[in-house]
Amino acid sequence: MPRVNELKYTSVEVCAGAGGQAAGLHNAGFKHAALIEIDKDACQTLRANTSSNPEWAGCKVIEADLKLFDPHSLGMAKGDLDLLAGGVPCPPFSAAGRQLGRDDERDLFPRMLELVDELQPKAVMIENVRGLLDPKFAPYRQEIRKELESLGYEECYWEVLEARKYGVPQLRPRAILVAMKPEYAAHFEHTKPEERPEVVVGEALHDSMRARYDAVDDPRAELAFKRWYEKALEGVAPTLVGGSKKHGGADLGPTRAKRAWGDLGVCGLGVANEPDDMKDPERDLFAAAGPKLTVTQAALIQGFPSEWKFSGRKTAAYRQVGNAFPPPVAQAVGEQIYAAFEAAGRG
Repeated sequence: MPRVNELKYTSVEVCAGAGGQAAGLHNAGFKHAALIEIDKDACQTLRANTSSNPEWAGCKVIEADLKLFDPHSLGMAKGDLDLLAGGVPCPPFSAAGRQLGRDDERDLFPRMLELVDELQPKAVMIENVRGLLDPKFAPYRQEIRKELESLGYEECYWEVLEARKYGVPQLRPRAILVAMKPEYAAHFEHTKPEERPEVVVGEALHDSMRARYDAVDDPRAELAFKRWYEKALEGVAPTLVGGSKKHGGADLGPTRAKRAWGDLGVCGLGVANEPDDMKDPERDLFAAAGPKLTVTQAALIQGFPSEWKFSGRKTAAYRQVGNAFPPPVAQAVGEQIYAAFEAAGRG
């Protein structure tokens, strides 16, 4: 999705990962002052995509543990920042992470609220897994609401947004919290962003898959491509799972997800090499279950722009993609925040 607004409002993003939220907010018109991330490979991805791009001029990529990060190092006075955004760690609220909530040492909501207090941005955007909105976390959510209110913010919404409704060819529900200073919240549309046309896997991957088959001199290629494409037009993908460094190599998720990928003509047992590094066409393109996805193709399933590049070895790069926030969803929310700022300025 192209940038739709002038780069006009400042943003700082924490837990930036590989830049999914950053790319989406950039397209919505936010000029990033800093991207803060703890993972070395993800930081290199952020630098690779921003350092030589004039549209990202002035953006600092800061490799830091958020718990130890000093916001004063940004050189901003309280109230200077327009938007503080971030995707705080999901495991405390996900089924895979045992949903320990506040008792999970990985819960960074308290630190995020401290940063809100220290920076006093005009708006706050926080994304997390859908599980955060489960009934068991209602008391914790209420504490967060009260803390934001005490800091001078009005909640605009805290809703589950389904990525497939915003042009992402994937089932990926995310819980999104938007809060703003009252003078801006008064101009915010207190509803979910307007939905966008659905994109199926076949549409998203047609050109890249065509190029992969064209790159091999094999008489089976044309028929294999057609078989894959026919299945891939049937719908959107299951949720990509990035996993953690504690687990083995990259693949496309648990057994149920692999079956869903199989219905779309894709083999979920691993991740393929990129075309210019393909060593085993039998494994990557001609498996009985269909072709495996490359990291680049997984990124297209997340809604990343095709030019966004990922650093690190294949497994590390895939994990960055699988753990990302889809840029088109971030853009849709960012456009709402941008519109509220614009309306407040006219008011």
